[in-house]
Amino acid sequence: MARNPQKSNSHGSLKQMQILVNEKPEIINEMICAKFKAFNNENIEWISPIKCDDYSEYTDDDFIRKLRLDPAEINLKEFWPSRGANWDGLAKTETGKLILVEAKANIPEMVSPSTKAKSSSLLQIQSSLKLTKEYLGKGKGIDWSKTFYQYTNRVAHLYYLRVVRNKPAYLVNIYFIGDESVNGPKTQEEWEGALKVMQLYLGLHSHKLKKYMADIFVDVSMLN
Repeated sequence: MARNPQKSNSHGSLKQMQILVNEKPEIINEMICAKFKAFNNENIEWISPIKCDDYSEYTDDDFIRKLRLDPAEINLKEFWPSRGANWDGLAKTETGKLILVEAKANIPEMVSPSTKAKSSSLLQIQSSLKLTKEYLGKGKGIDWSKTFYQYTNRVAHLYYLRVVRNKPAYLVNIYFIGDESVNGPKTQEEWEGALKVMQLYLGLHSHKLKKYMADIFVDVSMLN
């Protein structure tokens, strides 16, 4: 199922995203606009996770539909098999810019395992990750379907939407600071150190899509 309702009594990044988007959107909207000059303080409409929609997260063609794009035009299945990226957040600006969000509340959550795909699905994923690496000119010799796979497949989706389908997509990685429920980092510097290691390993410390990506750090004390 490409629509995934979420509980309201969860914890970690899932809970923090629900609060941020539904109760404190002005905080994240301001941070996003500050990261991307092209946004020019546009109004941002959050599409997911929304309280009246069971805080649902979306994947596959349903996330395409939620962004008010035509799945037939995007043809995501050409690039990625079903049960693909499950987005922690989706938003759209008043001029149609697309915001894809991945959120984390602790460092172990960032170190995602290899893809569990097999057979033809695995081959398609590896092929699409290879296309992404070739476009970026990065990551040669590194298997992006293994460690940090969740990060690389999000970058691949950004590549597909922005480069292949020519859509104004942006990827926002939100890192929560001070989430004691999951023993999260207490400072932005802790996050930045871990991110530097990951990006250097993947060859993604600098690349052609970097200007369409943002790392945003949100202290959970701001959400109380």
